[in-house]
Amino acid sequence: MRAADGAVRVAVGLMLLGTLASQHPHMSFHRVMRKDRFSSAFPNWRFFAPNPAQHDFEFFYRTLDEAGETSSWQPVDVIQGRHPRQILWFPGRRPEKAVFDVGSEIMMALDKGFDVVTRQPAYRLLSAFFRDRIERSARADTVKGFQFTMVRVAGYDESEEPDIVFVSPYNPLRDSREAAR
Repeated sequence: MRAADGAVRVAVGLMLLGTLASQHPHMSFHRVMRKDRFSSAFPNWRFFAPNPAQHDFEFFYRTLDEAGETSSWQPVDVIQGRHPRQILWFPGRRPEKAVFDVGSEIMMALDKGFDVVTRQPAYRLLSAFFRDRIERSARADTVKGFQFTMVRVAGYDESEEPDIVFVSPYNPLRDSREAAR
């Protein structure tokens, strides 16, 4: 083995160690990345998720019928179980991502109050989704209105309790003009 071969091996080893260190979430490991002035020597594999999500959102809804009875909370299943084939192709992940994005948009507006939240596109999207879901159900003709809630969960980590983040105000199922017809 020549000296040049040894130097190349040491350089490649240092690059590998630098790349691994730059992936660590603790800030003390970021010293390695700060040395890379052009951000080219040590790739950051967290490029698309520099702050990865640690929770999922689940949604539930309940209805109010013409007799004034409230149904129990019904879950909305969007998250699919994982399968090995999804390593290569996973278009079914898009609805899950959409649910997460809608939940995140609502979370960002929560501190501004219900008036602001209910004018958000995410809220209107959810409200329209639940309205459509209820209207397609068998008991739609007896339903007067609905309410939905957003719950933050730790995904597959069942040791953490779910956290109710948002409960919508009552939403009439039909517009008052439509109901008058």
